Amino acid sequence: MDYLYFPGCTLYTKAKNFDQTARNCSLLLGFELKELKNWTCCGATFPLATDNIMALLPPSRILATAREEGTALTTLCAICFNVIKRTNRLIQGDVEKRDKINNFIEKNYQGDLQVLHYLEILKKDIGFPQLKEKVKKPLAGLKAAAYYGCMLLRPFEEMEFDDKEKPALFEEFLEALGAKAIEFPYKIECCGSFQSVGSPDVATECAYKILGSAIKNGAEAMVSTCPMCTFNIDHKQSDIKQKYLDFNPIPVFYFTQLLGVAMGLDYQTLGFDQNAVDPIPLLKEKGLL
Repeated sequence: MDYLYFPGCTLYTKAKNFDQTARNCSLLLGFELKELKNWTCCGATFPLATDNIMALLPPSRILATAREEGTALTTLCAICFNVIKRTNRLIQGDVEKRDKINNFIEKNYQGDLQVLHYLEILKKDIGFPQLKEKVKKPLAGLKAAAYYGCMLLRPFEEMEFDDKEKPALFEEFLEALGAKAIEFPYKIECCGSFQSVGSPDVATECAYKILGSAIKNGAEAMVSTCPMCTFNIDHKQSDIKQKYLDFNPIPVFYFTQLLGVAMGLDYQTLGFDQNAVDPIPLLKEKGLL
């Protein structure tokens, strides 16, 4: 099996470890991520006003190009996934906007592409029971909190990613790797997102509440699917520590990094040098390195 893949801008820059670990793990699981040709930025946000057709052109062009190459497109970044999937849904359901978009991009895309998140491939196509069988180094003893953030799930009626009241797909993934998935009430709260740019203190407070909630419930590490979330809950821990002296930083992993550990990849290929809070001491303590 191969999957057409949209990496997105951040996975080519600040989140190279996210991209590379996903590609490497895919090969071990029996499929390859085939990078979409001539891709561009998805736009980074879905427009608040969908009559702003210009803001829908970048993700629409991605969808149309992908449809020329295949019938499904996968991505890793929660924000890219949100923008592309919601745009696809709009094109499917709004003929007038679809015609305008196609006129602008000079394509004839009808919204007939399937948009998948990498985690959905692991669950639905590979299967978590089968994934568990492929694990070479179970993450036994690691207490990890799955942080969904808001983009994977919201708007609930459009994303249809998991149960909106009690999502469990991410936890099931961690348990298939052998880790103990920690439940905590802030797992679908916003990290502050782009407030990091204009109001960094707001994002820092959001991150503190999320991390504090996970730690209080027993988490030793956080696991993310989003470069923006990872920036806020990983890199901002130094700011949190300056303000809250009793705060003890914990590692934040991309889910593909933990998948790589469980699949037996050399830890030097997992990009841990890009993590703000060094995860190596925790992994060594658990006997995973």
